[in-house]
Amino acid sequence: MTAPRPGVFTAMTRGFSLCCPNCGKGALFRSLLKLTDNCPVCGEKLGDIRADDVPAYFTILIVGHIVVPALLIAERYDFSSWAELSVAVPATLALTWLLLPRVKGAIAALLWHLNLRDGAPA
Repeated sequence: MTAPRPGVFTAMTRGFSLCCPNCGKGALFRSLLKLTDNCPVCGEKLGDIRADDVPAYFTILIVGHIVVPALLIAERYDFSSWAELSVAVPATLALTWLLLPRVKGAIAALLWHLNLRDGAPA
């Protein structure tokens, strides 16, 4: 008897945690942004899920909504441009590095839940 598929919220939370959307225990990625072919714990096939550019768009949206208001607030207090950029650029890079795999994991989990593989229904 197989376990029921988790709900969309559970699957996306597991994907955001970089875990298999099916079991929540195995690793979702084999490298920074490359999905593993099969879950090492439950054996679920994950390698044919293609999130394409959607994670990058959402990551830009999230990081932009964090960094731009911070820059606008810093501008009110008359910091020098160099001071603003010396904080904003590393913050942007760090947030992007942190969020991009997690957003891709959540999107891949959503596509897995919807049973969309290679962009087409299975």
